[in-house]
Amino acid sequence: MADHTKPNTLYVSDLDGTLMRNDETLSKETIRIINELVEKGLPFTYATARSVESARPIAGGLNLKLPVVTRNGAVLADNSTGEHIKKSVFSDEDVSLLKELLTDIPYCGYVSCFIGKEMIRTTMEGKHSVGLQSYLDYYKDDPTMKYMDSYDEMFCGLPGYVTCIGEKEEIEPIYDRVRAYDRWEALFQRDTYRDEYWLEICPKNCTKAKSLLKLKEDYGFDRLVVFGDSLNDISMFKIADEAYAVSNARDELKELATGIIGCNEDDAVAYYLQDLMKKEK
Repeated sequence: MADHTKPNTLYVSDLDGTLMRNDETLSKETIRIINELVEKGLPFTYATARSVESARPIAGGLNLKLPVVTRNGAVLADNSTGEHIKKSVFSDEDVSLLKELLTDIPYCGYVSCFIGKEMIRTTMEGKHSVGLQSYLDYYKDDPTMKYMDSYDEMFCGLPGYVTCIGEKEEIEPIYDRVRAYDRWEALFQRDTYRDEYWLEICPKNCTKAKSLLKLKEDYGFDRLVVFGDSLNDISMFKIADEAYAVSNARDELKELATGIIGCNEDDAVAYYLQDLMKKEK
């Protein structure tokens, strides 16, 4: 394995479009390689916009020893159990203002709320954007997807994340409203796999970068190496010692990259790490 006289490095990959293939799965080869490397001592985890509840059905086969960064940095979780290790939520003032600004989200969005140790996603019955309806259809059998009777009830418990999905012309005006306030993080981008656009709003200072810097500090890592493909990876690319974009990455991310590796369809991250560890033996 690596020469331990070298700096202690944390390796982190985005999921969608980076570690995952275009069919939204992790290949058996990626799971095998990553698990072998982790077992031999590679400090590896993933950072994703997904909730851990959404990520685990895909990435649950990874035997990771470090917390995973989910909800773009708003929630640290255990990939094996799904437990929320640390979570950030909106303040009461934030919730009040968001409710004023987001009256159209019953049509195009949902709210992720924490109730005790559980996270639920809330929306309402009725006509939905094509993007949201596709999402709801996909999760139709998921018990954590809840249909509330009123708009206020969508913000139950401790709200910690708001997601809007739809056509660009449907979602961009909402983004323009929320980005006028410096009270939260708001990311607006086209989906990795489809033509729809996503707006994701989370508490202030909840970014992949902030969470990874804290993880790096808590576990005593000296360096950070990251892999990504999309706009929500920009923050971690900017603070990493090395940042690698997959060949299918957005051009904006490639411009920030230390280097370009292969495509997500070809298990590029797993093979890159495997080759790196062989060189460090």
